[in-house]
Amino acid sequence: MGTVVVGYVPKPEGEAALAAGINEAKLRGSKLVVVNSHRGGQEFDGSKARAAEDDMAGIKTRLDEAGVEHDIRQLVRGFEPAEDLISIAEANQAELLVIGLRRRSPVGKLILGSNAQRVLLDAPCPVLAVKA
Repeated sequence: MGTVVVGYVPKPEGEAALAAGINEAKLRGSKLVVVNSHRGGQEFDGSKARAAEDDMAGIKTRLDEAGVEHDIRQLVRGFEPAEDLISIAEANQAELLVIGLRRRSPVGKLILGSNAQRVLLDAPCPVLAVKA
């Protein structure tokens, strides 16, 4: 059985990535690994940590209802999200990595987000980038 890895953030682009990841895992008969990565530090205080845990509990319920074999990883290790996604994709020998992209202004389109760019360039497998 293969693995599909999804980078999840509790925003519209993260929801789009999760929906696409669920569909891909079902199509492929693969396990789904959902990764929620935070750098940590002072801005990731107790209330934000609790909110993130609540978000992940909701994701677990959604995945259970979808009937997809899954693993949820919530990481607060001080790494950039791109580093966490790439390392988990490598460790799981992922067949696909799914990320969400947010809309950008015409000037912003010249500069892709640094995490998205890093994932697209350094991922060990194909990457599906979806918009919200």
